[in-house]
Amino acid sequence: MPEWSESAAVSFACIRRDGSSATISRTLAGEVPVAIEVNGIGYAVMMATPAALEDFATGFVLAERLVRDGRQIVDIEPHPVDAGVLLRVTLAPDCTEALHMRVRHRTSDSSCGICGIDSLEAALRPLPRVAAASEAGAGAVFDALNALHQHQPLNAETGAMHAAALCAADGSIRMVREDVGRHNAFDKLIGAMARGAMGWNGGFALLSSRCSFELVEKAVLAGCPLLATISAPTALAVERARSAGLALAVVARSDSLLWLGREAA
Repeated sequence: MPEWSESAAVSFACIRRDGSSATISRTLAGEVPVAIEVNGIGYAVMMATPAALEDFATGFVLAERLVRDGRQIVDIEPHPVDAGVLLRVTLAPDCTEALHMRVRHRTSDSSCGICGIDSLEAALRPLPRVAAASEAGAGAVFDALNALHQHQPLNAETGAMHAAALCAADGSIRMVREDVGRHNAFDKLIGAMARGAMGWNGGFALLSSRCSFELVEKAVLAGCPLLATISAPTALAVERARSAGLALAVVARSDSLLWLGREAA
């Protein structure tokens, strides 16, 4: 059985434009299939970096709305197998109905006709309003962006990792999680916060990615008051953020960013 790791060194032939060559070693990001099993039901298979998997599972079931908070998660057991990693998640008995309802929607994703209508409605389920407001301004986002690379050891090694950071209102970085997938990194961060009973405390999330509608939904469901991303949002992401009262700071660069304030209820 292979030992899956978060990174691995691989030898390459480096061929230069002048025709010369040399053998070099490059550290690459780990990426394996992670099968998520919830209460004995095969739920999803994700490609992810095999690190902080308990955080990942916690954030994932929260984002899927299978639980209301981390206290409904009874146990998480990662099992390395030949093909990847099996994550066995056990939820409290009162989560059974939500689990079975979500599984039915997921199994209709490849269907046609009226089942497709159910799937589309499930994909854009109503979002709750974000109750809190961030105390951070643009200066805090610039400070966090400037410091982010110092908190990305795996990306420094591989150059292929996304990061999700929990930032304080003054822009200082409190916690970072990394993964080859931007969604996975955010799930890991949200999961780590839930497991550690950490709140946003007037701060914000900073992601090394574009602002997709899925990331907006994860932020809203986690109660995040401000989402900052390095790349641009989609139109749907902006629409969903406005409807939920989530502030956005996007296309964040060292010298500028685009700010979209929180919409009034």
